[in-house]
Amino acid sequence: MKKVVLVTGANSGIGLALCERLLEEDDQIHLCLACRNMQRAETARISLLSLHPAADIGILQVNLGSLKSVCQAAMEVKRRYRRIDFLYLNAGIMPNPCINLKVFFSGLFSRKVVHMFATGEGLLTQKDQVTKDGLQEVFETNVFGHFVLIRAIEPLLCHIDNPSQLIWTSSSNARKSAFSLLDYQHTQGQESYSSSKYATDLLSVALNRHFNKQGLYSSVVCPGLVMTNLTYGILPSFFWMFIMPIMWLIRIFTNSFTITPHNGAEALLWLFRQKPELLDPLQKYCSCTSGLGNNYVEPRKINLEEESSELFYQKLLELEKQTLKKLSESEEAYT
Repeated sequence: MKKVVLVTGANSGIGLALCERLLEEDDQIHLCLACRNMQRAETARISLLSLHPAADIGILQVNLGSLKSVCQAAMEVKRRYRRIDFLYLNAGIMPNPCINLKVFFSGLFSRKVVHMFATGEGLLTQKDQVTKDGLQEVFETNVFGHFVLIRAIEPLLCHIDNPSQLIWTSSSNARKSAFSLLDYQHTQGQESYSSSKYATDLLSVALNRHFNKQGLYSSVVCPGLVMTNLTYGILPSFFWMFIMPIMWLIRIFTNSFTITPHNGAEALLWLFRQKPELLDPLQKYCSCTSGLGNNYVEPRKINLEEESSELFYQKLLELEKQTLKKLSESEEAYT
């Protein structure tokens, strides 16, 4: 039976690179590109088919920043498939990124330059906004939308005899200092992206605690510093002409500068080959690239308390109950 692999945010960047590498690894899978924009999804599908004409590739529309869209997508997934073997939770946004130029230029010529580029700590801020669901957009898109999707298609994921995998695209920008259980949507701060990625780390640990016995395993990946549309949007194009040679030079000395989406997808592909029950739920699997351009995976312990992950999980369950009830009531009122 073909393995069913669903990838959110699959039409560009790391998501598209992952799809290319998955088909190179096993062109017998059924690959589903779950994207917000159907035109871009179809373009990605055509591109993949040009390289793998016999591949089985479907597309699914889902806007993870809309609970209505997530619920509709979940219904469609359950209509199409009997099970999901791999669910890559890759889609993510970083809206309106702003850079602190003072921190940037002072760090560029200091010993902290590698750390600055790798984590964005003290360098990047974002201006978040509220969605139609009344939630912070970055939190809903990067974390909660995925959580609701997992919960909605849970029967397709839980199989004791043949485990399924959840694989989250986290970030080196996932910092504990940017996250608070008292403000897990990050309504008060300006580092919503960092907060959301730390939240996915917490959630992955909690999901393993609750679902491993049911045959569902969760892992998180750090793709390293990758140049994608999201990254290029941080600075004007003329800045990148100046910075890119420096970044390629730095890559000789640090393995976290993966640079290309192909390299950044290394750990995501590596997990496709692993038996999930043998993985460590407290490790983040990092894509690394050597100075000579060789890709490999390096596990690193996630900086979190398991108690916090459980508290966060319970808060998400309560939020799911509240928001889905509100959605149901609004739809009933409309009809």
